[in-house]
Formats: sequence, C-alpha cells, structure tokens
Amino acid sequence: MHQSKRLRRFALHATILLCGATAISAQTLNEFAGRLTWVPISGQLKSLVGGEGTMTARLSRSQLRISGTYIDLPAAAVSASLREGAATGARGPVIAELSVSGDTHGSISGDLRLQRSQVAALREGRLYV
Repeated sequence: MHQSKRLRRFALHATILLCGATAISAQTLNEFAGRLTWVPISGQLKSLVGGEGTMTARLSRSQLRISGTYIDLPAAAVSASLREGAATGARGPVIAELSVSGDTHGSISGDLRLQRSQVAALREGRLYV
C-alpha cells in the first residue's frame, strides 16, 4: 500500500477510536452516544493524528444503525470500521465496515445486523469504531 494512503488509514483509525474506557455509554437501553477522538501515541506519528467528532448508535432488536460526524482530521478519511474488543478499551477484530464520506471533515454511517454475542458486547461497552 502506498505510504501516504497507509498513513491516512492509520490516522483515521487512530482518530475515531470510539469506545476507550467510557466513550460510548447507554443513553437508554437501545440508544448509545460517543465521542470520536485520537488515541495516545508517541514518536513521529504523533503529528499525523488529530481531529474530533461525535457518534450515535441506535439498536432495534439486532439491527444497529450508526451515524456520526468528524472534523479536523490531518488527512482525508479513507475507511472506518466497527470492532469488538475482549474488554472495554481493548483492541479487537473488525465486525463491520462503515461508510465514510468527506475529506478531513465528514460523516460516518452504517447499518448492520448484530449477532446475539455482539449485542451483549455493545451493552458491555466493548464495541468501538
């Protein structure tokens, strides 16, 4: 993969980590909200990471609808994904790709059907973008 595209992909994933320790919280039993922010890093990549945003998610039975906006990324957004960590704040595998529109300012969205174990992970705060 071309170096600049790889760095843009890294910048987006680092920028929109959703679930850290408390970033996503249940507003009601089936509505969730979170902030999009960068993850702590050091070294030469530190200047490549930035931006902020907000996200909401609504669960209806097993159907999850995600929407959010972001601003001030240091490079154009190229991808976003929903992931499931083994614990809150832990990294985990991709469970769904999300749509990204925009450049350094834009939106994220996705509609997906969750498995029963993924619904439980959402309620436990183990899903993140």
